[in-house]
Amino acid sequence: MRLFIGIPLAAAVTEQLAGLRARLERPGDGLRWSSPDGWHITLQFLGSTSDPQYACVVEQLKKLSSTGVPVRLMDLGFFDRTGVFFVDVQVTEKLAHLQQLVTRATSLCGFVPEDRPYHPHITLARKKGKVGKGIHDLRRTLESAGSLNQSFPVFTAREFLLYESFPGPEGSHYAVRSRFALNGS
Repeated sequence: MRLFIGIPLAAAVTEQLAGLRARLERPGDGLRWSSPDGWHITLQFLGSTSDPQYACVVEQLKKLSSTGVPVRLMDLGFFDRTGVFFVDVQVTEKLAHLQQLVTRATSLCGFVPEDRPYHPHITLARKKGKVGKGIHDLRRTLESAGSLNQSFPVFTAREFLLYESFPGPEGSHYAVRSRFALNGS
């Protein structure tokens, strides 16, 4: 199974992002738009996971103790090299702490944390194939309209999830394997 750990979005955020997507998506735009029901903030990508590793991850994540995490979405952005259009998420002390707790817990199950800095974001679209024209066109459109700076509602994450990813030709879809509560404020 192919797993990752992430924070689900609040309904108000999902609704606002869905409206943004509806305004920007165009037939034949060269982009594969992600589905609102799959939007999340990744804490750690685990990848291919054996059954014993899965059991270990669930056991370790159940032991974590953290309060709710305020989540603030920032501006729209692009990873040009990979052809990804996203919404940036502010790295707060509480979000960084939760991400570190998660990676420490999964390291006990044989997973190695990435060595690059944590850059939380919500992927809205990816380029289709090798041609990145759709991403470049979208960037030009947003820059000319001054629409890269958006205002999104702040929400408090009250849980994080262990997801299983199922890749497909129209993009990946996800199933929730386990839920883990974040208590307090």
